[in-house]
Amino acid sequence: MLSRRHFLTATAATSAAASLPVWPTHAATSRLLSATRRSIEVKGRAASVFGLTGPGGASGLVLDPGENFDVRLSNDCGAPTIIHWHGQTPPPSQDGVEDTGLATLIAPGASQSYSFRARPGTHWMHSHAGLQEQELLAAPLIVRTAEDLTRDAQEVVVLLHDFSFRPADELLAELTGGGGAHGGGANGGGGGGSGGHMMGGHMMGGGMRGMSHANDVEYDAYLANDRTLDDPQVVRAERGGRVHLRLINGASGTGFWIDLGTLSGQLIAVDGNPVQPVDVRSFPLAQAQRADIIVKLPVGDGTFPILAQREGDIQRTGIVIATGGAPIRKLAGTGSRAAAALDLSLESRLRAASPPDLSGKATRIPLLLSGGMGNYDWTINGATWENRSPLRPANGEVFLIDLSNHSPMPHPMHLHGHHFQVVAIGGRAFSGAVRDTVLVPPMGRVRIAARADNPGKWLLHCHNLFHMAAGMMTELVYS
Repeated sequence: MLSRRHFLTATAATSAAASLPVWPTHAATSRLLSATRRSIEVKGRAASVFGLTGPGGASGLVLDPGENFDVRLSNDCGAPTIIHWHGQTPPPSQDGVEDTGLATLIAPGASQSYSFRARPGTHWMHSHAGLQEQELLAAPLIVRTAEDLTRDAQEVVVLLHDFSFRPADELLAELTGGGGAHGGGANGGGGGGSGGHMMGGHMMGGGMRGMSHANDVEYDAYLANDRTLDDPQVVRAERGGRVHLRLINGASGTGFWIDLGTLSGQLIAVDGNPVQPVDVRSFPLAQAQRADIIVKLPVGDGTFPILAQREGDIQRTGIVIATGGAPIRKLAGTGSRAAAALDLSLESRLRAASPPDLSGKATRIPLLLSGGMGNYDWTINGATWENRSPLRPANGEVFLIDLSNHSPMPHPMHLHGHHFQVVAIGGRAFSGAVRDTVLVPPMGRVRIAARADNPGKWLLHCHNLFHMAAGMMTELVYS
């Protein structure tokens, strides 16, 4: 956490001038990052999970304005892994995936170096090997701008996740076995084979495909910076001050409704890209999406929970911002009623602060998202990853992807190596936000547009980890 006041105070203590420093165009030495195993406590129980720690043992990385992404990643987690730099647009060989054949897994004890121009904003990093992301191999990746350092606001980064005591491959095996949704179960319990499971307010049995629902895995806990509301992180802030919330939905299978409670916020960026400011208090955040929000705190003492409630459910998590000597009251881990399914109500209001140049010849690419819970098959244009037909835009041209969801579940679709603009929802055209991940609700239609300006092989997939693992992934290829 950094406020401008604290920064200037520290600078004045070590320099005759209190002006901001001139930031280098690249780091003098590589930042060190380690994929590790660690132990956390979840609802009173110890859990062994993965982690990504930077210098000093902090989770993730924070880069200064103008600093290159010069990182040396060491694999100390005991299993082969590879890390995707979500939100960055590196050369394809440094994207942190093995699926395209341009990189290989990093063996235990080995390391890999990365160097490319960092893209500013609130981003994150996570494993793209197997189901390691579900076991918390993820962390924030913050690339600050000069404006961030002149903004008089305390930075607070919140990484959301869903957690199960059961191994991720066991959860996937039950899903692909045709049993529909299964409970995480603090005692290892789960739902039975073909019976229906009430998920998000809609009954979904093993063979039912026609009804929409929000969730297909029932988790043991929902985390904000590795903690539940039984013992939330408490962030001390200045009375009457401003807070820059950097919210990251790192959950593998859960979308959240963000609730600022008594605070009102101004949304200034999504997926690391500035938008025309929008006033928000409650809004959706799909898997892999990020949101930057500025909130103004009252002058007096108080506690201000920032909550994230699971869509279609009552479960929630969050942090607490506290000013002065206000006592921290106990917060329930459930809301008073189930949240709605995530929608595009906010998306339709967003406008890019600096729309990209999408002029010139454009190629239209229709993508049909389909599948169901019965056989747990999730496809793009009727094909799984193994049977994919790559998307082939022309280098330098604009490509329009029409995403149509004909399945009963929402799909947050993520494109590697590019940031795109949302240009239509349900056939209504507008100059929307620039993103790298967009939600496509059941029976929804979203059009995105980008320029093919980063040649190579790039993944396009659903960021519900289990949907991706079950086949909902293809690739964008051009040279």
